[in-house]
Amino acid sequence: RSGLYPRQCPFVLGQEGGGTIVNISDNSQSLSSGLKVGDRVVYGAFGSYAEYTSVPMDKLVPIPDGLDMQTAVACMTQGLTAHYLSSSVGAGIAQLGDWVLVYGAGSGTGRWTAQMCKLRGYRVIGTTSRCKADLFDNSEDAASAFGCDKLLVLENAPGKSYASYTSVDIASEVMKITDGAGCKLIIDGIGKSTYEISLKCLAKRGLFVSFGNASGAVPAFPVLRLLPQSAYMTRPKLNDYVATRKELLERANEVFDWVKDGKLKIVVDKVFGLEEVATGHEYLEDGKSKGKILYRL
Repeated sequence: RSGLYPRQCPFVLGQEGGGTIVNISDNSQSLSSGLKVGDRVVYGAFGSYAEYTSVPMDKLVPIPDGLDMQTAVACMTQGLTAHYLSSSVGAGIAQLGDWVLVYGAGSGTGRWTAQMCKLRGYRVIGTTSRCKADLFDNSEDAASAFGCDKLLVLENAPGKSYASYTSVDIASEVMKITDGAGCKLIIDGIGKSTYEISLKCLAKRGLFVSFGNASGAVPAFPVLRLLPQSAYMTRPKLNDYVATRKELLERANEVFDWVKDGKLKIVVDKVFGLEEVATGHEYLEDGKSKGKILYRL
């Protein structure tokens, strides 16, 4: 939306979707992996804002019995992103019982990630905006719903539904919660507004994961900023963590299993019609979403 990731125009929007296979090309038959016409599938591929989408066979993920289409689609980009953030990026750095900081735990990828970090055995500090916390009777109930051990409730930015990251001294609160040790893993999808805070919250030999740019891209900073804590930093992307079909299916199937077993709480906030694309994007841009946003064709 902001132009941060330029695309050559014209192009079809959307990079995830789901539906039923209506045709398999002759040259893809040998790659079908048992998939056939009529199977329900989800996928991550460009051009999903359309009634029919041409998708490479190795990008298709079969939907298991007992899982509806809407929930399965909601599991793709956000669910798979949260899966690699919680299981792979910090592997060997964060250990069971270590503190992890997850921004935006009240909605979107942050909510998925906080829950998965909790499933992995980490202790989770989450942040959320006042308007999302106020959907619950109290902050403890909100923390439980979001998968957090501790929840920092931030005031809304003036006239907005998203959080103001200057309304609370997050670094001080994190240090109080962790008895001054800081967090071994910081999962930051906010970007420009929070990277300085993230650097202050790191534990010794901790990892700062910057995976998103909700407030703008993180500017360049001297690598010496990592020296005081002997810290690490990475800027990963989903495609490199579903680089093979085996890895894609392993991640997707574990997410599906958690959802079916009730271990992950999935919230689909709104479902827009395709004619409401602009409205849906404005809703996201204003920080109003309380869960996954979908389009129905």
